[in-house]
Amino acid sequence: MSALTDKVVVITGGSSGIGHAAALDFARGGARVLVTGRRRALLDEAAALHSNIEGLVADVAVPEDASRTIAAAVKKWGRLDVLVNNAGAGAILPLADATDAAIANIFAVNVFGPSLLTTAALPYLGAAKGAVINVSSTFGQKSGARLSHYAASKAALEHLTRCWALELAPRGIRVNAVAAGPTESGALTGMMGMSPEQAAAVEEQERQQIPLGRRGQPEDVARWIVRLADPASDWITGQVIGVDGGLALT
Repeated sequence: MSALTDKVVVITGGSSGIGHAAALDFARGGARVLVTGRRRALLDEAAALHSNIEGLVADVAVPEDASRTIAAAVKKWGRLDVLVNNAGAGAILPLADATDAAIANIFAVNVFGPSLLTTAALPYLGAAKGAVINVSSTFGQKSGARLSHYAASKAALEHLTRCWALELAPRGIRVNAVAAGPTESGALTGMMGMSPEQAAAVEEQERQQIPLGRRGQPEDVARWIVRLADPASDWITGQVIGVDGGLALT
């Protein structure tokens, strides 16, 4: 039996990309997984891939959805062992074009949402001696023109990771983060709002800049999320692990 058998995992933004890959890895390891997202069709597709995956329509940017998400997992399976704050928002946003709405949207998803979800999960994670894994980005540490607010939100998430790790260690809750590099997840045309032509140009530029010579696959990042959640990692907390082909070094 896997150490994850019958553990209960909540993954935000779990209907595609890194979250989807992590949900499959957890489910194949025997965990019960609740994935959230805003589109029912994608959630249904994710749930159809494994009997251990359930979907819930929820928006990380909506404060009320935080407690509703955690309550749904606990109601169905009676416990919560792992929270993966994976849902993300970003934009190519030059400072000259920044608006309060655009900045607020990025921080609502990348900072406020994980904070409220983790707060709602605390009683159950404490009872289970569970784990929180936050999904950050290489740009939480690496500067990028026209990415200032996205990068700042990920830097904030990484520092929340370290602060929460200290605060929650006495309760037996571990908190870590994975800083993902560019992956083949459709984020450029989706989250970042680029045209297919713009995305293709950026992807080629990234391939040339990444020391290991390729963009990542969602599975490259997902396996580290699962490893950090595994009880075998029970002496690791407060860490931000870069999974980016060496991009942060450039």
